[in-house]
Amino acid sequence: MKIAIASDHRGYDAKEQVKAQIAQLGHECVDFGTNSSNPVDYPDLAYIAAKAVSQGEADRAILICGTGIGMCIAANKIRGVRAALCYDELNAQISRQHNDANVLCVSGDLIGEIMLRKIVEIWLTTEFTGGRHQRRVKKITAIEEGQDPREIKNNNH
Repeated sequence: MKIAIASDHRGYDAKEQVKAQIAQLGHECVDFGTNSSNPVDYPDLAYIAAKAVSQGEADRAILICGTGIGMCIAANKIRGVRAALCYDELNAQISRQHNDANVLCVSGDLIGEIMLRKIVEIWLTTEFTGGRHQRRVKKITAIEEGQDPREIKNNNH
């Protein structure tokens, strides 16, 4: 897979760790910055990495800021992005299995290196299970398109 990655200054060190892990797992990594610990605005970086996913230039993205919250909010403003803030292994697994999350947001300040490594590995290796979850993802897309999700009907349970 091609994985876009971006961080603000508070997530810079974690981003460098994750870049190495992405390569170790055999994926291509596209780094959208930042390239130092000098202060930057996280929405700028979330936008370009999430846009790469939205436009099909990357399969998924990983975004890192101090808490992960700001990156997640910003990324979810991009059409076609389903960003999930994950802080443990179970969040990472369910975000993929149930929500088909295509952007992972994590904290550069609040989780340690070992947990970060576990979250990234699980998130990159877990597949979307579809089924009843596909119906729900379809409804998320409907909301994005300005539709009432309650009007989306299908036969999946």
